[in-house]
Amino acid sequence: MIASEFVLGLVLRLFLQAHVSADVGFRFASYIDDYMVLQREPAGAVIWGYGTPRATVTVTLCRDQEPIMKKGTRVKGKTDSNTWTVVLDPMKPGGPYEVMAQQTLGRINFTLRVHDVLFGDVWLCSGQSNMKMTVSQVFNATGELLNTAAYQSVRILSVSSTQAQQELEDLAKVDLRWSKPTSKNLGHGNFTYMSAVCWLFGRFLYDTLRYPVGLLSSSWSGTPIEAWSSRRSLEACGVPRSGSMPSDLKIGPSAHSVLWNAMIHPLRNMTLKGVIWYQGESNVNFNRDLYNCTFPLLIDDWRQTFHDGSQGQTERLFPFGFVQLSSYLSGEALHDGLPQIRWHQTADFGYVPNQRMPNTFMAAAVDLCDRNSPFGSIHPRDKQTVAYRLHLGARALAYGEKLIFQGPLPQKIELLADTGLLNLTYSQPIKVQRRDDKIFEVSCCSDHQCKWLPAPMDTFSTQTLALNITSCHDTPAALRYAWTPWPCEYKQCPLYHLTSTLPAPPFIAPITNPSPGYHSRTAK
Repeated sequence: MIASEFVLGLVLRLFLQAHVSADVGFRFASYIDDYMVLQREPAGAVIWGYGTPRATVTVTLCRDQEPIMKKGTRVKGKTDSNTWTVVLDPMKPGGPYEVMAQQTLGRINFTLRVHDVLFGDVWLCSGQSNMKMTVSQVFNATGELLNTAAYQSVRILSVSSTQAQQELEDLAKVDLRWSKPTSKNLGHGNFTYMSAVCWLFGRFLYDTLRYPVGLLSSSWSGTPIEAWSSRRSLEACGVPRSGSMPSDLKIGPSAHSVLWNAMIHPLRNMTLKGVIWYQGESNVNFNRDLYNCTFPLLIDDWRQTFHDGSQGQTERLFPFGFVQLSSYLSGEALHDGLPQIRWHQTADFGYVPNQRMPNTFMAAAVDLCDRNSPFGSIHPRDKQTVAYRLHLGARALAYGEKLIFQGPLPQKIELLADTGLLNLTYSQPIKVQRRDDKIFEVSCCSDHQCKWLPAPMDTFSTQTLALNITSCHDTPAALRYAWTPWPCEYKQCPLYHLTSTLPAPPFIAPITNPSPGYHSRTAK
């Protein structure tokens, strides 16, 4: 009898040891958690995690405690970890659901659960400090923080600021696990979590979509694009391995790929709807001339990585939106750098989408300056207008709505003979909010030397604008608009779309060409 009890006790201890050992190794990936949003149809959401080698994992989707979908897989052994992955069938938006994962190895079963899971559209938000700013830092912060009750189906997650020398498989840490929005987690300190632009963008989208939206914020203040890019995309652009940022701009890490490795690559298995991006200030005087390569390649590389990581569920050319930099008071050394980086953000086209940046959308912010921002003029507080303009682009590019999402660019530029006037014809109706004598400039050349001279605004209609170029005694070679760090005061630029309140974006173009959008890369 005593021997039987001893054997039974030994078996029980061995079973418990095996249970604990296997249970420790069986888990979801870091960002699969309660309150999360999974990507809706037509894509299938990816669920993955870690397990015991050779075990079978079954993922079950339940609604009201009733299973509605069951998928099985095996744990695959890797050099550094053992992972399992399941792609769910496409689901209509809504919820809540429970996701249950069960690992079976022999007669031993272990179960994981995450609850209150919704299906909707998942957007990743990334960049530097203007993406990092929290709701507590923006205009009307008190009112914004109280405005969460109607948006409990907009779920938020914030990735911790971490860096790594090699690509990580999973996130090392999150600052804010998947959560419903509250005044506390939206207004958590300065430049921490949750991103105001990300939240406001998602809120505007929810007002239109009326189904769940998932928002992941993964950003770090004062970081250049090199830190967010994979090594392969940087090498493709010929970015030098040596070189350091100017000390007045260096706040966050700037080494090649360290944030890509730790804060983007670990998310690659997630099924996404799209990405929004707010970055570029740290490249105004750091590898600026390469930004027209590094930014388009970052977009393409992220798209390929998320498409592959999600087993083809994330679209290969998923929508990618970005903010064209606002104005800030900069030193003389950066005077021409800010307009150039704005131009390079469009791959030197002046608008998106274009052939180098397909399925992208842009929120122009050149008129959203903030001279009195307590966080410095580089951090304007009007993030509501930024997010609103971004969401217009998303509605047009990601959701196929027919609406105006970008400001007017001239379709044709022509000299009016013997009048001293340069005539601009726009494809969109324009609103001339005020006349400006300096915001347009022409390049006047003589004796192989050129200089930029003001071209005051003269007559105008809803489709055309004439500029006075009598100050240019020779034939003007090029025209540019809003080509300064601070072209106008808050929402007081001279040109807007007639009805949408979207500002005309900066451009530079040869005058001999009728369309600045298509060939203005030849203008220097």
